[in-house]
Amino acid sequence: MMLPRLSLGQWIGWTGFVLVFLLTAAVAIWRGDILKAGLDPQIPFQTYDPPPAPDYASPEAWAMRDVRTANAGPAAVFFLHSTTFDGGRDWNGPIDDPDADAYLRRVVIPNYAGPFARAGSISVPRYRQGSLYTRLTLRDDARDARAFAYEDARRAFDAWLRAHPTGPLVLAGVEQGGELIDRLVRERVAGDPSLRARIAAVYVMDVLVARDTLAGALPACATATSIGCVVGWSGVGEDNDGAARRRLRRALVWDDSGRLVDLNGRAALCVNPVSGAADGVAVPARRHHGAANATGLEWGVRPAFIDRVVATQCRDGILRHTELTTESFREVGDWADRRKARPYNLFYADLERDVERRLNVWMAAQVG
Repeated sequence: MMLPRLSLGQWIGWTGFVLVFLLTAAVAIWRGDILKAGLDPQIPFQTYDPPPAPDYASPEAWAMRDVRTANAGPAAVFFLHSTTFDGGRDWNGPIDDPDADAYLRRVVIPNYAGPFARAGSISVPRYRQGSLYTRLTLRDDARDARAFAYEDARRAFDAWLRAHPTGPLVLAGVEQGGELIDRLVRERVAGDPSLRARIAAVYVMDVLVARDTLAGALPACATATSIGCVVGWSGVGEDNDGAARRRLRRALVWDDSGRLVDLNGRAALCVNPVSGAADGVAVPARRHHGAANATGLEWGVRPAFIDRVVATQCRDGILRHTELTTESFREVGDWADRRKARPYNLFYADLERDVERRLNVWMAAQVG
């Protein structure tokens, strides 16, 4: 069978079509790598000039400072936020980046600081956070940038403590913020018995931390009424074994020198946020108190809850949970936003109840 002869113009047209097709396919396949490469600062961290340090005596260094809602409880709550700065030229984000601050106020504070609003006054420092790129690579430069953020967290924590010399304390952080809370607990709380006695509970959400090193400072919460302990987890879908393995393989934890090192097979902390216990027992969906999408809500406005829908279980250091498929609980935003903390909280109402219960136990212990 004879193939039709093509004119020069037809050859050029078909060649152009094939090239466009191949280019489109390549972009679709490697789009993530291309976008990630665009966030690489392209300079060693050792020669990088970071943004100016925040002054925690200044209101500009705080997204929230001792903000209370009506009928809030007696605790002072210190909250460290997750990654909101994408990166590009900077390893660490300036505290006045408008896009990062908008994401903090629109997504992170309503969904992750919101569950602690009824516990007491909330303080949320801004800090020179490691960029999103530092969460997407295991390079030494990225580890150094994440460790660099700790100095700001420590100075903010010390300033906050000076303003709260008495009373119960709650520490909470999500993702990168949880990573920094982990180190604060082990370096600032562990060796101070009077400070340890004031801790009602610590919450490290959506981050893997080593259970053995954290337990040397504060124990994992054994039951729903334990106080002076840590509630922490990193969650994946119930049947997503691949994601669980990748998360454990890529997890970085602090060593004694303040460096981020591989988890390397050590046990990860997992306390179930629904049951409040570190027992590995499967918790049915009927015990789930409520997921919420609080994105965009003003502070003090409680979101609508969907309850009795998320089953949970800690297995091998990972919180396995059923997924929600309703529109409000789908991943949204651009490529970068989809790699940040979720724009909803599966355990919003559970955390509200958990912190209230532990605070009540802490207060009763003072009377006794």
